[in-house]
Amino acid sequence: AGRVLEGALRGEGVQSLILWGPPGTGKTTLARLVAANADRRFVPFSAVLSGIKEIREVMASAENYRRRTGRGTLLFVDEIHRFNKAQQDAFLPYVERGDIVLIGATTENPSFEVISALLSRSKVFVLEPLDADALLTVVRRALADDERGLGHERVAVADDQLRRIAEHSGGDARSALNTLELAVSIAPAAADGSRTIDDVVMGEALQRAMRRYDKTGDEHYNLASALIKSVRNSDPDAAVYWLVRMIDAGEDVKFIARRLIILASEDIGLADPTALPVAVAAANAAHMIGYPEALYPLTHAALHLALAPKSNAVGRAFAAARAD
Repeated sequence: AGRVLEGALRGEGVQSLILWGPPGTGKTTLARLVAANADRRFVPFSAVLSGIKEIREVMASAENYRRRTGRGTLLFVDEIHRFNKAQQDAFLPYVERGDIVLIGATTENPSFEVISALLSRSKVFVLEPLDADALLTVVRRALADDERGLGHERVAVADDQLRRIAEHSGGDARSALNTLELAVSIAPAAADGSRTIDDVVMGEALQRAMRRYDKTGDEHYNLASALIKSVRNSDPDAAVYWLVRMIDAGEDVKFIARRLIILASEDIGLADPTALPVAVAAANAAHMIGYPEALYPLTHAALHLALAPKSNAVGRAFAAARAD
């Protein structure tokens, strides 16, 4: 209450925004809510599917629309960090003239991924992962909503099962809703058409949902980051957990092996000179034998690196020499 975003959601003083946060925290939803209350045409746009040609077409359309009606266009750009500098530059004159109000959504730090000229003309909002209570509210609403949710499915599910979804979704509302939908779809239907989600159904739904993985998208990098942080934090249990998540999803052997080799030098280095040979040997072995047996050398290396003493002296030495 009383903040800039609340005013924008009421359609007051709408300005260009950058919404930065992890997946499933409401970036697209907030953009649509702002657009619904703003006296502007709403145009959604995906940086994943579009290039400079499509940008120019949308910009020309926004310019013509403003000349005809006197109203601007609210342009929502999903995954704006995927646009390069030249593509982002194309927005600037139209933002300056007021033809468009730009709302960009990104999972990456905008300080590095969005050009400074756009940042200076935008307000950046940081969205945090949703807590379990918020996710519980989301799944309860989905169960009760007849039009857009699962209210017509006649689902019986205990509150503790819904909390399991909330606690296993990692702050991601989209993941929570997908898991709920999956649980409903695999729950056996009774003679009257009703479905009951018990421990067995929920366990299966959570297991299947956990295996969903985009090998080129956000989840790919999120899990790789979790593996790296676990090794750096000397937590062997967590390191093996995230490694298994990646292997179970079919991640490329070479990608995992490369990350472990880099870790061996960057985070362990001279503190344990055997770490690099172990990581290289594991990479060679994994490449030689492939899946599923590659899990053994990769797990071997992950455990060795997690248990090894840590030192960033190699990186610091290189940085100091480069600075000199």
